[in-house]
Amino acid sequence: MSEIIKVTKSKEETMSLGRELATKLPDGITITLTGDLGAGKTTFVRGLAEGLHIKEVVQSPTFNIMKIYLKGDRPLIHIDAYRLADIDTDIGLDEYIGYETGITVIEWPMFISKLIPSDSIELEITNLGGDNRQIKFKSKDDSLLEMVK
Repeated sequence: MSEIIKVTKSKEETMSLGRELATKLPDGITITLTGDLGAGKTTFVRGLAEGLHIKEVVQSPTFNIMKIYLKGDRPLIHIDAYRLADIDTDIGLDEYIGYETGITVIEWPMFISKLIPSDSIELEITNLGGDNRQIKFKSKDDSLLEMVK
C-alpha cells in the first residue's frame, strides 16, 4: 500500500485540500477517514463538499449515522460508523458505499470494515497541535494517490 503525507497549518488549508481533491476524484470512490475526535475529519469533508459546490451546511453525521448531500455537482454521502460498533444487523449502508455517481466518505471505518471497497482511499488525520494537521493518504491503487499529489 502506497502513501502520501500532507501537512496543513489551518482549518482553511485542510478544507482547501478537500476542495481540490473533490474536483479530481472519480465517481464511485470511497474515502475512509480515521483520526481522534477533533482531528479535522469533518473539516476535510466540508472542503470536499465545497469542491462539489454543495451549499448545504455539512455537519458530522455522528447522531444520524449518514447524511446525503445531493445539491451539488455530484452526490456526497457522509457516513459516521462510530455508533455501529455493536450493531450486528444489516441497515443498508452497502447501497451507499461506492455510490456510482458520487463520493462516499466514511468516518470510523473500522466498525464496518467488511463493507469498505478494496479500491478506496484511506485518510488518517492527526492533530499536530493548534490547527496543524498531518493527513496521510493511503491506497492500494497508486493511480488514486496520483490525484493527491
